[in-house]
Amino acid sequence: MTESAPDEYDSPWKEAVERYFPEFMAFYFADAANLIDWNQAYTFLDQELRAVVRDATLGKRFVDKLVQVTLLDGDEQWVYIHVEVQGSKQARFAKRMFTYNYRIFDRYDRPVASLAVLADEHPSWKPDRFGYSVLGSETSIRFPVAKITDYHDRLETLLTLHNPFAIVTAAHILTQQTRGDDSFRFQAKWRLIRLLYERGWDKQRVIDLFQVIDWMMRLPKELERQLWQNIHELEEHGKMQYISSVERIGLEKGLEKGLEKGLEKGLEKGRLEAEQNTLRRQISRRFKTLPAWADDRIAQASRSELEQWLDNIIDAPTIEAVFDSDNLTH
Repeated sequence: MTESAPDEYDSPWKEAVERYFPEFMAFYFADAANLIDWNQAYTFLDQELRAVVRDATLGKRFVDKLVQVTLLDGDEQWVYIHVEVQGSKQARFAKRMFTYNYRIFDRYDRPVASLAVLADEHPSWKPDRFGYSVLGSETSIRFPVAKITDYHDRLETLLTLHNPFAIVTAAHILTQQTRGDDSFRFQAKWRLIRLLYERGWDKQRVIDLFQVIDWMMRLPKELERQLWQNIHELEEHGKMQYISSVERIGLEKGLEKGLEKGLEKGLEKGRLEAEQNTLRRQISRRFKTLPAWADDRIAQASRSELEQWLDNIIDAPTIEAVFDSDNLTH
């Protein structure tokens, strides 16, 4: 068996949650999703979450997002989403959920709905609360949990559903089940990719979900080449140019290494634009205006500058102070 790259879960989960948040909520937390007015815009509060989650010692290999949504009754609420993607049980997981919740409440005086998806491989591990009692005083949190292992015996049903997170969940399960068996993984990955075309989804959704599947289900180079050949033949037969358009980006820089670099470049550009938009939104919210000069600086900034400015805006008294070069770290 040829050695393949290590499986990766956190990055594809992050991309999927950001791109298809309403579908994420509908799939894993239907009761909560039914209370949200999806006709209203929702906002990812990356800077707000960054301000309260600074110590990596609380955990690693997870995805977390803070999102502002509008409920059907018109009330605006914050939702903290946590996807635990580690392969082992975490003794302090519930405490981390409690800590993040009270930190957000303490800093912004906003109640927060905490929700968790547990993507580990331990069916019985389902922490959903944390609390303590001292001298008659009680403090606690309970939060809804979705467990990926609960879907293992429903894999075939997942493959019939049209929610994109059915495909994401199936890909996660199949990645775990095919670890160490490249031939089995090749067949499973190829099946998922064919399903993307059979769904009748628009081109962008097909490409997005292909990237999630491809990111999770790593294959040795020779099997990757066979997969691309299969994709090419499928698109030629169906007279479609969906995923192969992603392949051509890679071919411009080399058949084997170009695709990976091309995709990484595109993702990096997307992250840069996301941070630019977050900073623009934060300045507009904080100072009620976004001067043209500030917008120009944001558009021309490096990612390290944007990250520093996002930190600066937490305490900056003026717009000018946000861009103070003396506060930049190199």
